[in-house]
Amino acid sequence: MFVVVGVTGGIAAYKTVHLVRLLVQDGHAVHVVPTQDATRFVGIPTWEAISRNPVTTSVHDDVASVRHVALGQAADLVVVAPATANTLARMAAGIADDLLGTTLLATTAPVLVAPAMHSEMWQHPATQHNLRTLRSRGVRVVGPEDGPLTGGDSGPGRMSEPDAILEAAYAALGARRDLTGLRVVVSAGGTREPIDPVRYIGNRSSGKQGVAVAVAAAERGARVTLVAAHIEADVLAAAATRHPAIDVVTAGTAADLAAAVFSAAAGADIVVMAAAVADYRVSAVSEAKLTKESARQVPEPVVSVLEPVVPVPEPVVPVPEPVEGRTLELVETPDILAAVVAGRAPGQTIVGFAAETPAEGESLVERGRRKRARKGVDLLAVNAVGWTTGFERDDNELVIIDSGDDVVAEAAGTKREVADALWDAIVAVRNATAR
Repeated sequence: MFVVVGVTGGIAAYKTVHLVRLLVQDGHAVHVVPTQDATRFVGIPTWEAISRNPVTTSVHDDVASVRHVALGQAADLVVVAPATANTLARMAAGIADDLLGTTLLATTAPVLVAPAMHSEMWQHPATQHNLRTLRSRGVRVVGPEDGPLTGGDSGPGRMSEPDAILEAAYAALGARRDLTGLRVVVSAGGTREPIDPVRYIGNRSSGKQGVAVAVAAAERGARVTLVAAHIEADVLAAAATRHPAIDVVTAGTAADLAAAVFSAAAGADIVVMAAAVADYRVSAVSEAKLTKESARQVPEPVVSVLEPVVPVPEPVVPVPEPVEGRTLELVETPDILAAVVAGRAPGQTIVGFAAETPAEGESLVERGRRKRARKGVDLLAVNAVGWTTGFERDDNELVIIDSGDDVVAEAAGTKREVADALWDAIVAVRNATAR
């Protein structure tokens, strides 16, 4: 989530440092926009260090990117904390003579203000009138609290604490925070089993669905370990860059993925195995590239073909019959999901994925139920795949089966929408188990 935090000139600005830190820890991209007066309380280096993004107060910096409106346009949420009486008046009047003012006018995102000022200023009719104006435009208000103020005063006007502002921010978005405090492991992508230094046995998984599951978990408050197997660079970068709550561990083969998952799962509350793991590997990997020339040195070559589940379409251009062949001996890779289930920690929820091509006369649900029983998982997310469905796409469809073999949810849409539906089902299962 892209969050803009406006900071105005009040002593309570020191609290906003912690608010920014909380937002960053939750995995959000935070851009701080202080007023010039605010920098007299907390300096720009502090805001840049905490937010991990450049900070300026001027509309004349970074003109090429049209920063004075770009921040507001990109924002998913704008929080102003502290919001002084002067700031509330300027917002109500639509004054935009600095970067914060232009950002507030350029945004269509929810806006939340956390007022902070002395009691007399808070209670003044002008301030209350400005608040009514802002509320009528949809601006949310959190606080202020009644308590100690600067100069020994006490009364209404104390800025709410960062935790309270954070909760109000999520409430303004309607965001779910039902995974807060939980540790989650998600595997994604497709493993590759080497044949020789050039070739491998693999699959068509892009990793988009698994990454969407990891991102959704982070945005719902979880700390996520994403075990990534050959995920497209731009897909993986988007997750790691925008969500500091996601720790990425890379894996190549099924054995690599197993080691990474077992290590991370030891301290996890939830494990979601979304990676497409190769079922087979060659019994012996060649140290040199296998060539046709080396194949012809075999006394009696035999062609060994693994029949695909779905027939391969006839080629448009005729392909000459092979004159030679090579046999590859294949052995099964470890069943990572079953091993995770066998070694599960108390209270741990384990979710599997199954990409299936049901046989004629067999439903996707029937196939999924058999697989769920074999694996022993709490939930199995099943999706149909084929030449043009499932893999390498931005959308997906899932049927989610629970431990009683009931279909508890069906989801269709973008892979992010499907990921949220999956987490809804996971949370429901955990809540039911806790009762």
